[in-house]
Amino acid sequence: MKYTRLTKEQLEELHQEFIRFLASQQIDKAEWDKLKQEKPEVAEQEIDVFSDLIWDSVLDKAKWLEFYSKNHIFLFKMDEEKMESIIIHAHAPHADFLTKEGLLWLNENLFSEEVKVTRGTKSFGEDRKAEIFKLIEDGAILTEGEIYKQFEDMF
Repeated sequence: MKYTRLTKEQLEELHQEFIRFLASQQIDKAEWDKLKQEKPEVAEQEIDVFSDLIWDSVLDKAKWLEFYSKNHIFLFKMDEEKMESIIIHAHAPHADFLTKEGLLWLNENLFSEEVKVTRGTKSFGEDRKAEIFKLIEDGAILTEGEIYKQFEDMF
């Protein structure tokens, strides 16, 4: 398995896609039920293959990521060859970007000396999707890039 198995909730959300995937494998409902009962390891492999296909599709389309921690916000913009970042760091110990109050504090203090904003660029290595997936595993979330675009316009 290249990535990670989709959760039960994710599989439920993708139920119709999974049915189409099984159909492409020439597995109908009766065959699937039989497979789960008699060869659960094969059924698990089918779920793993489907999960990798979904992750591949999602990661192919990924353009924006955000990652929040207590004192940092990492905003990422990705194209095929590189990833650009905007990193917001609060030097104030009371700032907590994991709370609504912390984000309001950032809004009021963005241009103060207690906040540092830096930019960077990093080329992807051999496997763009694996690098993006690692960021997601570490807690980054896929977004539409609204916050990145706001900061990009600001600076």
